[in-house]
Amino acid sequence: MMTQILKNKVDANALAHALDEGAVTVFATDTVYGIGTGAFCEGAIQKICALKNRPPTQPLQILVPSVARAEQIARFTPGALRVAQTYWPGGLTLILPPTEKGRPLLRGAAGLGIRVPAYEPLCQVLARMQHPLCSTSANLHGQPVLTDEANVLETFDGLVDYIWLGGTLSPTASSVLDVTATPARILREGSILKNDLQRVLGAPIV
Repeated sequence: MMTQILKNKVDANALAHALDEGAVTVFATDTVYGIGTGAFCEGAIQKICALKNRPPTQPLQILVPSVARAEQIARFTPGALRVAQTYWPGGLTLILPPTEKGRPLLRGAAGLGIRVPAYEPLCQVLARMQHPLCSTSANLHGQPVLTDEANVLETFDGLVDYIWLGGTLSPTASSVLDVTATPARILREGSILKNDLQRVLGAPIV
């Protein structure tokens, strides 16, 4: 496969259309390099799982450009909405129950893991997509995440449709909050602390 290498400013409309049509793309985020495709492109998702040697039933993260777009596929309690409005875009993944439109994206999980990334070039592409972006870290399953352009090219050049380079990244672990049950659960405490999330949520977190 001939991989197209993208650098710096890209045609956001063209890349958004390609992702919606199932192009498998490696891209920079505000945390680490990710690999993704249109969230409803099942064949492309299976290809990503095969490339990473990743179990196909393991849930994937959903990236959207705004809270409003997240509300199309997930249901928010008032507290969860406050958390999203406070910490998005940024290093927080919220696991939320799906709407009817979002239900096909569950992949066997109880909720959808959704994030609005704090990386403006990526958000510009997400805003032009017709559907959410389904993603996971750009690394082989069980191996360290990739933050360097050279490692990204070595691992994925020739295996994916696009590699969108964004320099060397300095990752900060994101926090993961599951609000599909009561009380909410902190699955990973990263850059956003549990006590801060609990204060904004207005309810206990275990």
